[in-house]
Amino acid sequence: MRSTYQPLSAHVSSELAKGRSILNEDIEGIAKSVLEYIHEHPGCHLRQVRNDLAISMGTVQYHLGRLENAGRITSNRHGLYKYYFPIGLFQDAEKSLLEILSQETAREIVMFIIEEKNPTQTDIVNKMNVSSASISWHVTRLVEFGIISEIKEGKYKRYQLRGNPKDLMLLMKSYYPSLWDRWSNRLAEMFLSLSAPEEKGS
Repeated sequence: MRSTYQPLSAHVSSELAKGRSILNEDIEGIAKSVLEYIHEHPGCHLRQVRNDLAISMGTVQYHLGRLENAGRITSNRHGLYKYYFPIGLFQDAEKSLLEILSQETAREIVMFIIEEKNPTQTDIVNKMNVSSASISWHVTRLVEFGIISEIKEGKYKRYQLRGNPKDLMLLMKSYYPSLWDRWSNRLAEMFLSLSAPEEKGS
């Protein structure tokens, strides 16, 4: 069972920035390219590395194995996929969020939940135009990961993000800038409401 979501630590902003520049000088060639990619795209999976770097599957597997055995990267396996991270930079909850950001359907479900606040599974299915079975599978995984929580309301089940949405947005802004550009406008009203209490308290 995965650990439930916890807020990002106070030092996370500096760790995120540092993680994008920490590269080992003794790594060269394709291995260096793979390591750089993982620092730039934590939570990526093998096919993602292969497609974006245009390297053969066998070559990617070889260098990922070497880097992991050398203690330069770490991985989490879920189902058919292994997700890769720079060593020592992310807590388990942060890794879960980064894995979700790398998966289009799961990511869109989470963003819809944030935007709509407490939707039912039927609401999600209608919005996503994906089969009910597929949505159910993704929602179950998100609950198990501790990313979202399930609230029973009569015969319905509603879902909400656990923790602070800003934590997810921080990771998105740092590592998925194209997603951030697309979603920041859609969620602008939500961010204003989240920041208002802080401004009053400052």
